[in-house]
Amino acid sequence: MKKIALYPGTFDPITNGHFDIIQRALGLFDGLIIAVADSQSKKPMFTLSERMSMIENTVVDLKNVTVVSYNNLTVDLAKEHNSGVLIRGLRAVSDFEYELQLGYLNHSLDETIETVYLMPTLENAFISSSIVRNLLSFNGKTEHLLPKQVQAMIGNQK
Repeated sequence: MKKIALYPGTFDPITNGHFDIIQRALGLFDGLIIAVADSQSKKPMFTLSERMSMIENTVVDLKNVTVVSYNNLTVDLAKEHNSGVLIRGLRAVSDFEYELQLGYLNHSLDETIETVYLMPTLENAFISSSIVRNLLSFNGKTEHLLPKQVQAMIGNQK
């Protein structure tokens, strides 16, 4: 039986750090579902449709990757897609406490769910979507932080 992992997030926008985690997860699992949260409560900069399109364009050459959107509990989505593994990225110690709590919460909701924490390479460890959004709001340079497909899409919107 194939092991399929679910990588949930807002991806507002997807960054090189996210893409790094995607590639690492594909090295460990037979398939990966990238689950894009609607997250209207976070007031994303990009619409759900735009975020999905950015991800689809970024992973177009990768095999065994599916992109879905969701607006329900992550554990329920995992169950819908027969995935017992959640992928979460850890950049720094500051991420660890939040991610640990989230992992425990998800496990308390469904004991069959395991969370695998992956770290990006050192060159991508400082990148976050919030840093990118901040730079974008000031027309700052983001080419080194975003996949080229995403940069092209955002560049066309400016």
